[in-house]
Order: sequence, then C-alpha cells, then structure tokens
Amino acid sequence: MNTPYRIITVCTGNICRSPMAEFMVAAAADHAGMDVEVDSAGTSAWETGNPIDPRAATTLKRHGIAAANHAARTFNPAWFADRDLILALDTDHYDALQALASTPEAASKVRMLRSFDPAVANASRDEQGIYDPWYGDAKDFQVSWELISAAIPGILAHAADYGHARG
Repeated sequence: MNTPYRIITVCTGNICRSPMAEFMVAAAADHAGMDVEVDSAGTSAWETGNPIDPRAATTLKRHGIAAANHAARTFNPAWFADRDLILALDTDHYDALQALASTPEAASKVRMLRSFDPAVANASRDEQGIYDPWYGDAKDFQVSWELISAAIPGILAHAADYGHARG
C-alpha cells in the first residue's frame, strides 16, 4: 500500500500564505483524485495557536475553499523526515528551512512554491517569492491566491511523478 505524498507549506507566521497554499493544494489534489496530504507551518512562533487570517479565509471562501480548524504552528525540523516536499513561500522562509536541514537529503526537499509556476520556474529564487499580504488589504490576498494557483499544476505533476494518484 502506498503512503500519501506529504507536502508542507511554510511562511512566517502560518496565518496567511502557508495556510492558503495548504488548503489550495489540498483541494486541488483532492479534485484530481491524488493521494496527497498537505499541512502548513511558520518559521516563527509569533502566531502560534492563532487561526488563519480572516482576509485569507475570505479569499479562500470566495474561491470555494473552506479553511476550517487551522491553528498556526512553528515548523519542526523533525518533519524533514516525513515530508516529501517542503514549500517555502518566500526567500526568507527558504533560507530558514535550509538552515534547519541537518542533511543534504533534507535540504533537497525544500523548494520555493513558485518554482513550480512555469512563468517563473527558471527565474532566480529572489523572483519566486510571494510577498506577505498581511500588511495589505483584500487585493494583496487575491494576488497571493493567483501566485499560489499558478504553481499548483506543477506541484501536482511533481507529486504524480511519485505515483500518488488514487487508483
């Protein structure tokens, strides 16, 4: 029996970008009939225990995705062992995750989420980040939605390469 392909999305506080990506990738994988599990975390403990930002939840809801039962948490380095893909939402998250990786194998699991977006897949890492919408308004959360959405087909294709379609 195959185990699910495990993805974790990571941003700063785990209340905006990473939970949006978590729920969006999970919904897309479910819609595609793929055996993929997605969760999320932050690189800091600033928001630990807090729910998803209401503006992020509203953006998801507007696109038909419910964001229930989210509580922010901090990335645990032990998770390198049981996650197949670790998606950083911006360059500072990528750098923090690389610093936490204790082996080259663990470090190789860390990718920029937008590295799966064909429009920027070959761009520098500095051009693949998603800025923090927390400081903005609803338009900024919509931009996050669009940038995450553009990467989802590539993320699912990557997971499918590991044979995780439900059969």
